[in-house]
Amino acid sequence: QVQLVESGGGLVQPGGSLRLSCAASVGFIRLYDMGWYRQAPGKQRELVARITIGGSTDYADSVKGRFTISKNNAGNTMYLQMNSLKPEDAAVYYCNRPTSSRWSAGGSLPWGQGTQVTVSA
Repeated sequence: QVQLVESGGGLVQPGGSLRLSCAASVGFIRLYDMGWYRQAPGKQRELVARITIGGSTDYADSVKGRFTISKNNAGNTMYLQMNSLKPEDAAVYYCNRPTSSRWSAGGSLPWGQGTQVTVSA
């Protein structure tokens, strides 16, 4: 069973930056389209960025121009560079393989623990 481990979250001031990492079994991320999700308190988990096997990227409107998704050549780590963070970006962030190409897609693997991002002055 593939396990996904997210890290890199923390407390940052508005306008600041963080880089999240998603570690997976060797080569897994290279083999599948992957995505970053987030869940804020009282809200549903949402997909905010995705990357295809070939490296094409796409973003939810709420993060477009501020977040960058990428992955390493070994295909075992995925990243989310988050710049110009806003209080509304505060959430627990997760990585997963989307179940479909829709922005409403859930994750096809068991969810990891996620990594908390707090944006506050």
